[in-house]
Amino acid sequence: MNAANPKVQTLTPPVFATLGCRLNAYETEAMKELAAAAGVQGAVVVNTCAVTAEAVRKAKQEIRKLARENPGAAVIVTGCAAQTEPETFAAMPEVTRVIGNTEKMQAATWQGLRVPDLIGTTERVQVDDIMSVRETAGHLIDGFGRHRAYVQVQNGCDHRCTFCIIPYGRGNSRSVPAGVVVEQIKRLVDKGFAEVVLTGVDLTSWGADLPAAPRLGDLVMRILRLVPDLPRLRISSIDSIEADDALMGAIATEPRLMPHLHLSLQAGDDLTLKRMKRRHLRDDAIAFCTEARRLRPDMVFGADIIAGFPTETEAMFENSLRLVADCDLTFLHVFPYSARKGTPAARMPAVPGPAIKDRAARLRTAGTAALQAHLAAQTGVTHSILMESPRMGRTEQFTEVVFSADQPEGRIIAARITGHTYGSLTA
Repeated sequence: MNAANPKVQTLTPPVFATLGCRLNAYETEAMKELAAAAGVQGAVVVNTCAVTAEAVRKAKQEIRKLARENPGAAVIVTGCAAQTEPETFAAMPEVTRVIGNTEKMQAATWQGLRVPDLIGTTERVQVDDIMSVRETAGHLIDGFGRHRAYVQVQNGCDHRCTFCIIPYGRGNSRSVPAGVVVEQIKRLVDKGFAEVVLTGVDLTSWGADLPAAPRLGDLVMRILRLVPDLPRLRISSIDSIEADDALMGAIATEPRLMPHLHLSLQAGDDLTLKRMKRRHLRDDAIAFCTEARRLRPDMVFGADIIAGFPTETEAMFENSLRLVADCDLTFLHVFPYSARKGTPAARMPAVPGPAIKDRAARLRTAGTAALQAHLAAQTGVTHSILMESPRMGRTEQFTEVVFSADQPEGRIIAARITGHTYGSLTA
């Protein structure tokens, strides 16, 4: 039931909307299964992101749009923004219920979210203390993605970077046991998936809370050893300073581990990194990239970099800008700094908005140039390409390839690169 239109009740399959990261998208797929099992109907579910103030603004915009498009539907808001700002969303007239990140993964929650059960209730917020959660959600899905499967192996974060609100939305770090991960990947391979991507909030912290405290590299090696029929394994964003010896060994010796790493760098200036409360310095990032590329010459890197962090001077920014070349980054994710209420950085002296915008634009220009250089260097190279659609696939390095004729969807094919367009290779 829509709070703005309380007398209208529409019993139709629920509509889901996802904002933010791949982990959110994974969890949306799990929520779909939970909602279907509970018989939820006549609802709109918005899975929000809280990484920036702009993400929260977009969440509100999406809620209003979906409420207009689905008159009479119960609007249920969840995700990181719902966890960190439940009152904000509960105050929206369109919203029927706000549920937290833990609650959204529990079957009992969805049993109580059937539209008839919502009618006449006064409870609007169902959000508990995320910091009290000690285990990952037990609900695993097999098959998120059409030809590339995403597997959640970790959630939460124990670190407290001064700019980041995510630990307050996700809680402390907790890991999925290796045996559970391996069995899930075996099922995915049996279903025909050619590539699996390991995902988490702070992936390199995987295992710290498990018996004997294994490391991410141990998990990677175990998967590759126990699932020999898995053609390709990929790992998502990592904190390079926490890369362990086994992971570096896998990079050097395991061709089924894809040569693409997305790094949580955030800045290239030492003082900025200290004020961010990061655990690495500029030279650490450069050394990691140099060593990873020595072990695997075809390795490419993506990276997150924040423009305009509080107190950042032009000289400090230039250090971050030079990091694109010094680390030989290929795929750049640029975030204009956005103050998040409750974080230490929000209390630091701010960089003027126009300067933040200008620095973000300069970083993006450098990122575009780096990508174009990578694309140009691939002409004439033969790649193994996982076809995501009849005419688009991705190389081992996650570079998009566009074909002029249909190819077998879901298969890994060998193709020679003939050129490139603005953001893609051609074959």
